[in-house]
Amino acid sequence: MSLDLPGFADPVLGAQSTFRAVLEAMSRPGTVVKIGAGLTPPAPLNAASAAVLLTLIDADTALYLPPEAGAAREWLVFHATPRMVESMPEADFALALAMPDLGFLNAGTDDGPEEGATLILQIEGIAYGELFELSGPGLPAPRRIALRGLPNDFAARWAANHRKFPRGVDLILCAGDEIVAFPRSLNIREA
Repeated sequence: MSLDLPGFADPVLGAQSTFRAVLEAMSRPGTVVKIGAGLTPPAPLNAASAAVLLTLIDADTALYLPPEAGAAREWLVFHATPRMVESMPEADFALALAMPDLGFLNAGTDDGPEEGATLILQIEGIAYGELFELSGPGLPAPRRIALRGLPNDFAARWAANHRKFPRGVDLILCAGDEIVAFPRSLNIREA
């Protein structure tokens, strides 16, 4: 049973350090940050996605989990008490094990762009794989990063999301105990 698996050893310190790490990753796109040390979440969650979810979701947030993540549902409800939703468009935060169409997620409105969803996407690896060039706010010069486990058309999908700015979806990529964050203001192209 997944409820036997603990969350953060110290919930307050774990959430605080993870929150600072997510802020660092969001404000400096392409920066690889380690989080989730010591977490043993239920499958299919990895340590990084579990730490992000335990930190960013609460009773006031709507969370979408794909059917394949059913074993993690009761664990997340027990540790973070989110409001679970059954479809991506309803979610404030959505976990994905494979890249969905970003158009399925709430992009916010012109009057409320901050209402856009955040996608937490588990990928195979950070620092190896296909090379992408990042540019935009938070980066004084373009930065390159290699990522494994994204679809071949990721840059085109992201460009469609970016064109909606200031609306759009933010993305947190999780691999093992590492994250990289892509705010919707970021330009991404294949390098």
